[in-house]
Amino acid sequence: MDERQFSAPTRALQVVRGSGSGVAKVHESQHPGYTIVGNHLAQHRELSFTAIGLGTHIQSLPEGSPVDIRTLAAKFPEGRERIAAALRELETYGYIERRRERTAGGRIVSLTISYNNPEATRARLARLAGKEPMPEPEPVPEPEPKPKPEPAPKPKPEPEPVVRETPAPTPPPLPHPQAPSPDRTRAATDLLAGLRRDDPRLLLAERDVRRLAPGVASWLERGVAPDAVRRTLTASLPPDLRHPAALLAHRLSALLPPPLPAAPDAVAPTAPRPIPLQNCDRCDRAYRAPEPGTCRGCTAMATAAATAPGRRQAA
Repeated sequence: MDERQFSAPTRALQVVRGSGSGVAKVHESQHPGYTIVGNHLAQHRELSFTAIGLGTHIQSLPEGSPVDIRTLAAKFPEGRERIAAALRELETYGYIERRRERTAGGRIVSLTISYNNPEATRARLARLAGKEPMPEPEPVPEPEPKPKPEPAPKPKPEPEPVVRETPAPTPPPLPHPQAPSPDRTRAATDLLAGLRRDDPRLLLAERDVRRLAPGVASWLERGVAPDAVRRTLTASLPPDLRHPAALLAHRLSALLPPPLPAAPDAVAPTAPRPIPLQNCDRCDRAYRAPEPGTCRGCTAMATAAATAPGRRQAA
């Protein structure tokens, strides 16, 4: 029987070894789900390991994925400072570009552009700008004209269906405080302007802040704490939030709480006054009664004497 060779690699595990010591590689099929990363990034001598790993992760994400510091810090164990430093390294060497752009709705958003090969991109843009001559494309022979087919008979057009447009419902008006106060208006403006700290998508234009400030001031007038207003406005935001000002206006109107009822007056219960002491007119003993007179004993004796038989005969 042949001896079993444990040192021989199996067919399921093919190890590609180099000469001598160093790294040995195990190659497995990665389809589907892989990302092609150039050695100019993976073996960059000036970037830190954190920047190289972060650049590789950004290139593996689909377009539209958030790559801000807050989102990346929630996904990886590195803190915000290390992630921010790695992003600055990638921006310095041209692997990412961060811009601030204004949308058609007036919002200012952050756009991050990822370059998988910045050197090749710069060379291509230089050729397009005319700094380097671009190679002329080879002439493509024109194809021979094909005979035109006979036109098919046009079908009779069907009458278009009549579509009745339903008017969009008018949104409810924003609430306004009963007694305007400059302090409440200032607090409402600061609250709305600071909502972007809770969620970057709640970045409002200055005109939207001025328009929504009376609604927040009416909440503050009704005794709602600023933290409670912030939690109500930022809770359970939709994933595809496109119009933050319209959403906040709807919540300020639809979720308006009633005015805080007045607190009842705290009146301490008064103890009943005790019945005053009186002195009996006959025996001079003290007893309790609302008015002066005789005590119970003297009253009973007088009643008994008045109803005695000898007294009735004498009468």
